[in-house]
Amino acid sequence: MNEIIQGKPNQLVDPQAQRIVDYLESVGLPSEHIIAAAAEREIIGNNLPAFIDKLPPEIKSEARYLSKFVVGAGYGPFDYSLNAVWNEVIVDLRKKAIRYGLDIFFDAAVGGGKNRDMYSTEADLGNIKDIVLIDSCRKLELIADTTYAKLKHILDMRNSIGISHPNNYNINAFELLGWLQTCVQDVLNDQPSEAALQVQAFIGNLKKRTLPLDAATAKTIEQRVLELPTHFCGNILRTVFGIFVSPDTDPAVRKNISIIAPCIWNSCLDEPRMKLGTVLEGFKANLHADKYALGEQFFEIVGGNAYRSNSERLIIVNELLIQLKDTHHAWDNFHHEVPVARSLISYIPEASAIIPNIAEPLFRTIMICRVGNGVSYNNGVSPGAKPIYDQILSFAGDQYAALVMALMSHYEIRSNLGISTSRQQAKKALEAVKPNVINPRLIECIDYLISNIEGNPSCVADSHFRKISAGHISWPS
Repeated sequence: MNEIIQGKPNQLVDPQAQRIVDYLESVGLPSEHIIAAAAEREIIGNNLPAFIDKLPPEIKSEARYLSKFVVGAGYGPFDYSLNAVWNEVIVDLRKKAIRYGLDIFFDAAVGGGKNRDMYSTEADLGNIKDIVLIDSCRKLELIADTTYAKLKHILDMRNSIGISHPNNYNINAFELLGWLQTCVQDVLNDQPSEAALQVQAFIGNLKKRTLPLDAATAKTIEQRVLELPTHFCGNILRTVFGIFVSPDTDPAVRKNISIIAPCIWNSCLDEPRMKLGTVLEGFKANLHADKYALGEQFFEIVGGNAYRSNSERLIIVNELLIQLKDTHHAWDNFHHEVPVARSLISYIPEASAIIPNIAEPLFRTIMICRVGNGVSYNNGVSPGAKPIYDQILSFAGDQYAALVMALMSHYEIRSNLGISTSRQQAKKALEAVKPNVINPRLIECIDYLISNIEGNPSCVADSHFRKISAGHISWPS
């Protein structure tokens, strides 16, 4: 070591290193590929001082990892130097995650599955794998995409040729210097993007604010949300949902979230919305009754029932259809059908939201209510629910138009077609179906029923209609 101290500042060629190699050979241990060759260490020695000189003094004074790097480069194996720098990168990324907000970070890293409750403190960051850490930091823009690609390569090399893995690969000096530069300049001396800092501040302030959001403040927040990239909106959505459903959240904070949540929801892509639906179902499966109730409330607020899991929607929609049918046949049905119909369409706001398994009872119940009960009052149909029924019928399209026409022969609907008022409403129901039908034969079938249903209720099963609809309609028993 005396030669290092007394020699040039950039001289890392230590004769003691060769003595270690000689010692390994003397005791019969492997000596090849243990310590970097003198020529490689000399390359490091000739280039490292200029790199270190450019670092601010306050950075160098605490950079113990650089001290370990120099020791590894001048006296030991290069993979020791690489490991020293990589460990510092992981420590720094964890610090960035803490500053950004652990709730958001763990939402991005772990998701909303059953294991999410196991991650909440700084200590839990140690359970996050390195690759997941850098993946999550990229998603949250704590590091740039280019930096992510470089770090992923360095991690792959560390895992493949590191000191803890048997290998015969020699890291060369220029590789090591390049990895050092990436880690120091792109991570250790870098700050998160402006958008990431905005999200961090927003979530931090939201969790602490118990004063009601006034209209002007809410409008400003919504405008800022609209300016963010969609993936950031997804991160915010997951986090505010987690805050909302937490039993420990102050009711005033929950109220503020309810004001801005629809804007955040509408700014997101479908994927984070659907993931929240899976999270909500998980609450129910794991008997988190309080969280599930609050989650349902959140989905109502944002109008997100269509994004609940298919298994949940299948059960809920089926229950609503039973309720709607019972309400239709009960007292004061015109008034009481409306809230049930509104709830139903919140789960099926568009054609793509129709679950095939529920299509037949869905359109059958809607047709029963839309054809009506044949009374003269309001032409037998709930005036408040009628637009909702027509909207759902318009979702039929080519996929379900034949089903709707076949249901005209179902006994629950056919029994009312003997009443002229109901036939008029049946015609209007078919007119609601037609605009989104493209198939020419299906259009011909619908036109035939529209033209004949008022004067001839039997047209839904006459020979001509059976002939033109052959191959397209399966008749109910």
